[in-house]
Amino acid sequence: MTQTLRRLLDLPGVADLETRALMKPGYSDPARRDEFPEVDAVLVAVFGLTAEQAEDAARPDDWDGIECLSPLEQAEAFEAEGWDVRDAKRKPLRMLAVMAEPLALAMRGVAGTLPDAPFVPEPAEEKSDWGSDMAAEAARFRKR
Repeated sequence: MTQTLRRLLDLPGVADLETRALMKPGYSDPARRDEFPEVDAVLVAVFGLTAEQAEDAARPDDWDGIECLSPLEQAEAFEAEGWDVRDAKRKPLRMLAVMAEPLALAMRGVAGTLPDAPFVPEPAEEKSDWGSDMAAEAARFRKR
């Protein structure tokens, strides 16, 4: 049985920030977080803490430093813990550099909280058999 992952992109405001980061890469730069207060607004709304509060939060002795990993390694680590932090093309989100630390703290119960909204996975795509219909039609055409 495969595990249904909770998508970071589905949390309120995250998709909007991801779009903004596509247009203006500074949004996803942790060093420039003072320039974009809307990033902290989303972090507070979703996780209950700002990026600075997440940075200053005390870590348990066995903390793995997930926020220091490369984006690809972070994506794999979060996936192992039930979170999909990738976009539709399966690349790590641009905003992951800013959101990894608050997400890790909240999901592990160290600081902040996770949203109370129930998780509703996306409906599975319905498979169309138009390809097999086309193949059958092509075979009939060749016989004529």
